Amino acid sequence: MSEALEITILRLVPGVTGAEFVEANDDINTYLRRRPGFRRRRIAEDGDGTIIDIVAWDSASDGRRSASGIMTEMADSPVHATIDHATVDFRIVPVLETR
Repeated sequence: MSEALEITILRLVPGVTGAEFVEANDDINTYLRRRPGFRRRRIAEDGDGTIIDIVAWDSASDGRRSASGIMTEMADSPVHATIDHATVDFRIVPVLETR
């Protein structure tokens, strides 16, 4: 299997901080750790407030299955209320090289 990255770039709803977004992800993190193929997750915030959320998976199919569950099984997660959904850019891409 080759590694894949799930990359989500988004903005938060006005008034929500990056720290509040991270806190609202507690249940999502628990969910991700239980998912087959999960490797690691990193959440970063750019200087303009853009959030970059990167999850590493064993394969793109592992990432797609998990993403589907976040929108269905985890639909009641508090994280969804922190996101300006009109700004979400989501993709899962295979890793070409690691060092």
